Amino acid sequence: MVPTSLLLHFFMEGTETRTCRLNGGLRKMLFLVWVLVLSGLTLGQEPGPGGVKVVVREDSDVVLSCSLSTKESIVTGVFDWKKDEGLKEVFLYDAGIHYNNGRPGQSEEFKGRVSHFPDELKHGNASIIIRNTTISDSGNYSCVFPRLQTPQRFYINLVVAAAPKPRVTTINATSAWALLQCDVHGASLTSVVQWRDGAGTRLPAEETRTPETRDHYHITLNTTVTQTGRYRCVVTREEISHQTQAEIFVHISGKVCEDSSREVVVGWIGGFSSGALTVGVVLVLLVVTKIIVIRRKKAGTQTRTSSSRGPALR
Repeated sequence: MVPTSLLLHFFMEGTETRTCRLNGGLRKMLFLVWVLVLSGLTLGQEPGPGGVKVVVREDSDVVLSCSLSTKESIVTGVFDWKKDEGLKEVFLYDAGIHYNNGRPGQSEEFKGRVSHFPDELKHGNASIIIRNTTISDSGNYSCVFPRLQTPQRFYINLVVAAAPKPRVTTINATSAWALLQCDVHGASLTSVVQWRDGAGTRLPAEETRTPETRDHYHITLNTTVTQTGRYRCVVTREEISHQTQAEIFVHISGKVCEDSSREVVVGWIGGFSSGALTVGVVLVLLVVTKIIVIRRKKAGTQTRTSSSRGPALR
């Protein structure tokens, strides 16, 4: 029996192509590795109420698995991927004709982003890869083999989660406190944003959410701190067990206010002293002026008295 072989293509930096051939004995194991590589940012797969739950980060690629248990070839067969109970056409393969080689009918949001694994069709593998996932890709997917004697159907619940990075700034400060702001663009509805101190304790804060797109929000979170230390803004997506954070150092000196108060007191005392000196100078001038005027008045009176008496009689 001639062993089967699997041909894999590894694309590096979008230009160089490397090819290798492996014996069929390693085919199954290698395909599993290949799937993991393609979905490198897949964060978890777990059974869900209607099938398998797959969780990935936004902008990553994800592989949705679907294979016949009999491993029979589906090269000349049919398999159909749909989303949201058949409302959206994701990928349809019919004996070599599919959405990527001219078949019409694919939902607009999936065009150019979904492909299958042609070399795996002979092993009954109808898995697909969705590239550059968005939050709107989240939902329930079904993979159907409609022309089998006993039709088979598989279900996958896909969760695409945003993982935005926060930006922190100090928007106001005094000697006694500082007002910190955390900005998170591209957050999802379920994103949790918190301010924490150096010990990890959550701080009271005021949050504002503003819609940016249908699936994204701009979150602003403000908090006031009164102690010197490092503070972190943490963004959490619990469904993907992922966190991003940004840190800022705050120094509360307590000296600016004291210096300002001292300046005010000195200024007031200096102003008072200067004012008192001015008043004193004015009073001295007034006194001197009055003395001069009085003396002039006395001298004038004496002159007039002498003139009125006239020359003495002999």
